[in-house]
Amino acid sequence: MKDQDPNHRIAICVDNTDYEMSLERRKVYPILPDADAERDDYVRIIDETGEDYLFPASRFVFLTVPTEVEAAVLAKA
Repeated sequence: MKDQDPNHRIAICVDNTDYEMSLERRKVYPILPDADAERDDYVRIIDETGEDYLFPASRFVFLTVPTEVEAAVLAKA
């Protein structure tokens, strides 16, 4: 993933085309580490169903946030 720092653990969806049931635009999602997916420019996201799935990395912007914010987002995952 060109734009993803390995320390990023959350991302915001900027394009949910063809994934409207699984992703909401402008919503923050937890990222699960997946080196194989990253090599193919995909990211493993916990989506609206509560399950983790692979999505094209280009549909997300990866966020760097304060530790407290990251902990709060990951706690609800």
